Amino acid sequence: MKFSNVMSTGGEWLRGEGPHHQIVISSRVRLARNLRSRAFPGWAKKAERTAILDLTQGEAGTRGTAEERGAEAAEAARILGVTWRRALDLPDGRVENTYDNKLKVVRVLREVRPRVVILPIGQGRHPDHYTASILGYEASFLSGLAKLETGQVPHRPFKIVYASLYADVRPSFVVDITPYIEKRFASLMAYRSQYADQSQGGGLFVPEDEIRERTFSMARHYGLLAGVRYAEPFVQKEVGLVDDLTLLPVQSI
Repeated sequence: MKFSNVMSTGGEWLRGEGPHHQIVISSRVRLARNLRSRAFPGWAKKAERTAILDLTQGEAGTRGTAEERGAEAAEAARILGVTWRRALDLPDGRVENTYDNKLKVVRVLREVRPRVVILPIGQGRHPDHYTASILGYEASFLSGLAKLETGQVPHRPFKIVYASLYADVRPSFVVDITPYIEKRFASLMAYRSQYADQSQGGGLFVPEDEIRERTFSMARHYGLLAGVRYAEPFVQKEVGLVDDLTLLPVQSI
């Protein structure tokens, strides 16, 4: 795609109105499910479509193989109604914010053309997780550069938000996931290699009989903050804009 051709398309490449309205970028297969399984079913029932990009195939994880995780990811995507999912070939445990890695993500962004990018929040125990956050942000910026040649039309997402469920931060907003809580849990448990009780990694993973209680209680906590039963927290870095103060949700007193 030549620069002159890009310019002839006007502002279309900046509008973020591609075939998928949201894309989730995560460091590994299981994390993507943890980040977004709550909100996906709601989006899938509307006109919006969700894509998931895993930067690695999870081959270095304590439990399971890359092949097992891939099959489980496909089943979780089916449950959630996700229409597009792909895993890149970045080495698990060694996700690095290099130019080559950013270009791999840029190519996906220009293919999928999302309006919203959902990233892990930039903190956490695993280096891959917080590196995925900055890598995804910088790739989103580069994707909009008209002179960066990949053979595709440039595309810059309109909005970047951060999944903050596992971070000790106050969310900017929460999404009501009450109608989809059971589907969320079913997608979580599709990862049998990760969450079924087993001796390997026993000290790192939550016992299977506690997973439902823990996940529901976390969603219940964020739901209570907004006056709904279950919710999912997000962080945005920009100031929010409203058209009408009288239509703001969540009662104050």
